Amino acid sequence: MAASPAGVTTPASDPKPAQGEQPWRWRVLEFFSAYLPLLLMALLALGTWWLVKNTPVIDRDRAAAPLRHEPDYEMRNFSVQRFGALGPLKAQIDGDALRHYPDTDTVEIDNVRLRAIGADGRITYASARRGIANGAGTEVQLLGGAQVVSEATPTTPALDFRGEFLHAFLDTERVKSHLPVTVTRGDTQVYAEGMEYSHLDRLIQFSGRMRASFLPKSNKEPAR
Repeated sequence: MAASPAGVTTPASDPKPAQGEQPWRWRVLEFFSAYLPLLLMALLALGTWWLVKNTPVIDRDRAAAPLRHEPDYEMRNFSVQRFGALGPLKAQIDGDALRHYPDTDTVEIDNVRLRAIGADGRITYASARRGIANGAGTEVQLLGGAQVVSEATPTTPALDFRGEFLHAFLDTERVKSHLPVTVTRGDTQVYAEGMEYSHLDRLIQFSGRMRASFLPKSNKEPAR
């Protein structure tokens, strides 16, 4: 306590902080202010690292899941036509129902009916209880009561193929089968265990056991 001139004691005044000395709160504030950008960058880097570690990696080498043999579209009472490069009709396929299978790119047809026009203008008809065609429509497998008939011309009789399985190639104008078939041309009928026919070469090759028979005169086609 300091004595006043009047003899009255007064409390001593608080000492002032030394020159250049700041309270600890201000020093802490200055520290965080100076290092705040660095801390934010560190937090951003830590967050980026966490995202990279926890993001699922796409396995590019993983094989795609195989497609199931299920139709991706269907049609009823349809008609499909194919045209040549210059515009003329090459083939027409009709049926009661059509189902497309993307895994094999094939079309399955119920009660298929086919009409194809060859390069020489000769028309070929085909039918079966079921048909399987490739995506391009260039070949058709005929199953169940299959029949392919190449119509007669002024110089050649009609050619008739029948069997439970016939494979028709529209672009190359071929018909073949590995199952028993009956081939009729004019008054000649041939039964064989298999055959292959090329319309361009006018050649039929039979395989396995075969036998031939001649139809009666009354069953011949009328003269043109």
